Amino acid sequence: MRIGELAARSGLTAHTLRYYERIGLLPYADRNRSSHRDYDASILTWIAFLDRLKTTGMPIREMVRYAALRNDGPTTQAERREMLERHRARVRAHVAELQDCLLVLDTKIAGYAGTDERMQAHDTGPSGRRQPAGTRTPGAR
Repeated sequence: MRIGELAARSGLTAHTLRYYERIGLLPYADRNRSSHRDYDASILTWIAFLDRLKTTGMPIREMVRYAALRNDGPTTQAERREMLERHRARVRAHVAELQDCLLVLDTKIAGYAGTDERMQAHDTGPSGRRQPAGTRTPGAR
């Protein structure tokens, strides 16, 4: 497939695909008779994997290193696995940090819901009607 079709199917721009090829993230594409890049459809699986690495925060220099090891063949499997295991540990730590942040946000949001209920109860007297500003309920000091 030509670069335009690959761009459409992968969600990347042609410029990004050329950049990825230039830095070694993508293998150089074969050229057709017109000297246009001619990609095999299997490249989409690799691009999807690169997107996952990028989404999970792997730096491009590590992605390039991984791609180079992949190109070197099966003798690099152990090193590639170690790279992915280290990255997975970083991703898990980041997910745990995000979960902690989410808990804080949930607690804060719940506190605001409680504040609204307290304010409504404070603003209305025992009769349920709003009290004029500066007045007290009977027996309050």
